[in-house]
Amino acid sequence: MGEQPIFSTRAHVFQIDPNTKKNWVPTSKHAVTVSYFYDSTRNVYRIISLDGSKAIINSTITPNMTFTKTSHKFGQWADSRANTVYGLGFSSEAHLSKFADKFAEFKEAARLAKEKSQEKMELTSTPSQRKPVSCFPRLKESATGDLQSPVTPESINGTDDRVTPDTAFSTESRAEINTVPFPHSSTTITKHWEAELAALKGNNAKLTAALLESTANVKQWKQQLAAYQDEAERLHKRVTELECVSGQTAGVKTQKTELNQTIEELEAELKAKEEELEKLKEEVEKASQLQTQRDSLSQKLQETELRNTELECQLLDLEQRLENRRLESESFRKSLRSLLELLDGKIFQLTELRDSLAKLMESDSS
Repeated sequence: MGEQPIFSTRAHVFQIDPNTKKNWVPTSKHAVTVSYFYDSTRNVYRIISLDGSKAIINSTITPNMTFTKTSHKFGQWADSRANTVYGLGFSSEAHLSKFADKFAEFKEAARLAKEKSQEKMELTSTPSQRKPVSCFPRLKESATGDLQSPVTPESINGTDDRVTPDTAFSTESRAEINTVPFPHSSTTITKHWEAELAALKGNNAKLTAALLESTANVKQWKQQLAAYQDEAERLHKRVTELECVSGQTAGVKTQKTELNQTIEELEAELKAKEEELEKLKEEVEKASQLQTQRDSLSQKLQETELRNTELECQLLDLEQRLENRRLESESFRKSLRSLLELLDGKIFQLTELRDSLAKLMESDSS
């Protein structure tokens, strides 16, 4: 059913400097959502991250990729197709370990998918029997190309000079929610499902038209079949009558032979019509299955829209709470500043009183 998110987390995103190949360049000002996506049509796994409407990570996982933990909160991998190295800074070591485990899991799945694809290509390269062509259009399956080996992290010099993500996002990581995706990713999924729904509606319209045409043909063939059966019975009776007639001539025998050939031809045509009728029944069943899939997709689209609305409400609530906390902090600072000013005044008065008492004691002693 297209590309779907299967795991999401939040992290700071970096890329290696393309000029120096040593320093890390931050591609996001704050922590963003980083998600694993699975494309069922192409059977591939991708890592995608959006900063607003801009895609800052779009990396397809291949069996040759390696995710390396360079610290307790930072990891990186090389993508030869994008000709870069991506780095992720997490708020905790547990988040890093979870992302690394998912990377290894999907990398193994990508390897198995590549092996299956190669096996299918080897099987299709051998001669096979020709299959009958269906009257309905079939969707072509897109095959993934050969995966190139990525640049290994060891080939990048100066990895110790990278920016340490622990200090870059220590304050933001306290307020992060690890598994809540941004509405941007939900909007992307919604658009993708809407495109699939539109394609299914188009195919459904074509199948409906073909189904109506097939139904009309079935009625016509049933009428022809009944006519052929009546003609066959009439010919059988005629043959029986001719056989009963004594003193059959050569002309009668010739007519009998011709009638038998006609009966055989009618029976062969009847068998062909029955086979075609069975094929039409199978196509009708496929059309009903597509209708069921379309209904299921519509239901999922509605659920996604509801989820998107809930996430937007949660985001607005979090922003309101953050603003309230900021106002409370400013009020507390003002109160504290006024108390400090009052305390300074009291200290000054006590100092003056002490000096006066000291002078008074000196005058009394003199």
